[in-house]
Amino acid sequence: MTAVLPTPTPAPPLAAPLVDPNLFGIYLHVPFCLTRCHYCDFVTYTGMEGLRRPYAAALGEEAAMVAAGLGPEPPEVTSVFVGGGTPTLLPAGDLGHLLGRLRELLPFALGAEVTVEANPETVDAAMAEGLAAAGVTRVSMGAQSFDDRVLAALGRVHDADRVATAVATLRAAGIPALNLDLIYGGPGEDAGSWAATLEAALALGPEHLSAYALTVEPATKFGRLVAAGQMAEPGEDDLADRYDTACQVLAAAGHHHYEVSNWARDGAAGAGTGPSPTRRPVTRIPAHASRHNLTYWRRGRYLGLGAGAHEFDGATRRWNVNGVPAYLAAIRGHRRPTSGEERLDAGQARFEALALRLRTVEGLDPGEARSLGLDPAGTQAQELRRAGLLAPGPGLTLTEKGMFLHGEVVARLA
Repeated sequence: MTAVLPTPTPAPPLAAPLVDPNLFGIYLHVPFCLTRCHYCDFVTYTGMEGLRRPYAAALGEEAAMVAAGLGPEPPEVTSVFVGGGTPTLLPAGDLGHLLGRLRELLPFALGAEVTVEANPETVDAAMAEGLAAAGVTRVSMGAQSFDDRVLAALGRVHDADRVATAVATLRAAGIPALNLDLIYGGPGEDAGSWAATLEAALALGPEHLSAYALTVEPATKFGRLVAAGQMAEPGEDDLADRYDTACQVLAAAGHHHYEVSNWARDGAAGAGTGPSPTRRPVTRIPAHASRHNLTYWRRGRYLGLGAGAHEFDGATRRWNVNGVPAYLAAIRGHRRPTSGEERLDAGQARFEALALRLRTVEGLDPGEARSLGLDPAGTQAQELRRAGLLAPGPGLTLTEKGMFLHGEVVARLA
């Protein structure tokens, strides 16, 4: 997937950014984990068992504060995402009460997507049935790999068999859709291991798959090992090969590559899983795509509840305090636990719109591109097409090779 990128030219004058007015999401952060994985740089904490139930109650209180500030006619909620951390470390009853509280406070659009993240070791029959009873429409599970050696190297506490057991338990409870998160480039992984992981994941019949390259962040165990010279970062060529394998294997299984790191089936559950003889280009969002993540990529508005959560109102980003005790103290004081905010200037908004919209197969149509000050038929776009990074056509859409080099392509266009 190596490509020679054209030399950047000065960007045209800035224009208004793109914000999708039809999307309104809620993100709730649950920062508790059994252990910290070796690659994790998220706002997560191990232990704190005694704070989990008070934290769940505090999320409901913060939701009430936010709802009161939205006025008498708040927008309809199109998606909810409970992420972490490991949300399924909270009791199923507390998760159900929290989701019910959101429905009491705010109007939900017909067919709103409700996703809860889970780790395999936390899913039993009671949890799965509780999630189904609470109206959860989608569970996103951190499988990461189906090679037990790689799982151990990543610091995961489950094995491959536990993923299959958790999937079966969720299906038996009636959860409508499942996503499996995978990581490629981990220690001990080779080409055969990664191919086997993809096949094992597909055998479980998920409606959605996410595949992320391992990134080594400084404030992680992997980051410290790399800094000490005790571990090598994954090689760019190896990551490119793993990405290309994912593109081929998942396309052949009927999963549409609709975003840089995400693939989804189309149609009803169980449909579209047969082999595809060719890798046909995808130009639209498939039915089982993550609607909540589309809110981010289309720059829709969303609320952020919980320690370390972020939110966006179309112009300003805000974020909450990271620490659980500080978060709880703010809620007890009847105030939102906001830690900071940033109002995007024209240049930031334009760059963000470009970067986010180019992540998906929809890309930018000619009018949208020009609204960002870009010429989709200009010299730079044509050079990127000749390099195989932009697809042919009147707008701006990345090829699969372009998706792997997304950040570099955006930098050239910006």
